[in-house]
Amino acid sequence: MDTRSDAPDAQRVYEVAAQIFLTLGTPQRLRLLSGLCQGEKSVNALVAETGTTQSNVSQHLAHLYRAGLVARRRDGQQVFYRIHNERAAMLCRAVCTQVAIELDDPEAVPRAERLITPHDSTHD
Repeated sequence: MDTRSDAPDAQRVYEVAAQIFLTLGTPQRLRLLSGLCQGEKSVNALVAETGTTQSNVSQHLAHLYRAGLVARRRDGQQVFYRIHNERAAMLCRAVCTQVAIELDDPEAVPRAERLITPHDSTHD
């Protein structure tokens, strides 16, 4: 156990980490962050990319903005979003890339290193 006086309380660490995962915990938010990893985009561009409604995109962007993961700026009638927290974006990229690899070729990743498990697998 860490005995330094500046060490964070373990419970607080888990609470903050869980909040980050909750914020990232919807496919739509992950998709929006992925789109923004390519650069700043308007809400209209993100609506076109995701194929969902402007209201839905705006709601998810507002959540990401409040969490500090994206930044925004207004230019006339348009609002543009960009990645604000690069570490959160890196976390998303790492997890989504790993999942994509596993879905494409499950045998390419040793069982102990997989993030996803087949539904028909048995527990070791």
